[in-house]
Amino acid sequence: MPRHVSGKRVGPSQRQLRVGELIRHALAELIARGEVHDEVLALETVTIPEVRMSPDLRLATVFVMPLGGKDVGPVLTALDRHKRYIRGEVARAVNLKFAPDVRFLADQSFDTATRIERLLASDKVRQDLDKP
Repeated sequence: MPRHVSGKRVGPSQRQLRVGELIRHALAELIARGEVHDEVLALETVTIPEVRMSPDLRLATVFVMPLGGKDVGPVLTALDRHKRYIRGEVARAVNLKFAPDVRFLADQSFDTATRIERLLASDKVRQDLDKP
């Protein structure tokens, strides 16, 4: 979420990045240890590539992707079912004034990277790159 400072777009603050990374590690450990008891999460290996924090640190947007990129919907539903428990565990693991609300979204960065790779490998782009 970009910030605006004197008309210029600025990325997230160092504090937002640091807290997001702390929450990402806490969530990854929580899910890897199997502390969230759900059949879907027990069967899937879940990757958390990024956590974005709101400027006031009260909302954590967690980007989630199952290994292999399949069955994202059931994983998001399972995580939403256990949102209160996850929020409490994150609050214990990360010492903040307020426990952030947690929102889970499917990570689209892998799809974007694949699309860019296909574009770069296209004949039209190769033609432009091969010119002296």
